[in-house]
Amino acid sequence: MYIIYTLNYKSMNSAVINIKTDIKIKKEAQKITSDLGLSLSGAINGFLKQLIRDKTVLFSLNENVPSAYLLSSIKESESERKKGNFHSFKNSQESVSFLDGK
Repeated sequence: MYIIYTLNYKSMNSAVINIKTDIKIKKEAQKITSDLGLSLSGAINGFLKQLIRDKTVLFSLNENVPSAYLLSSIKESESERKKGNFHSFKNSQESVSFLDGK
């Protein structure tokens, strides 16, 4: 079953866009955008602005497959941690001081 989702903006320079999407997709997207502090309309509007700016559509069909770069970075991090080549900090100020070389 599909629903029609409408983007409504309350200014004179806004347009309404109607799209069809699965109800489950809409609910999941609303939950995620809410967790990120956004509305679904705001996220879609941001996507459209990025599309215009970059003239590219970026998304992955591999939902649960990490990229080769991510896998490589994780392996490198695990190796460095096993060697003891890492730093721990009690708070953010300690980490900033470390980065500043103090």
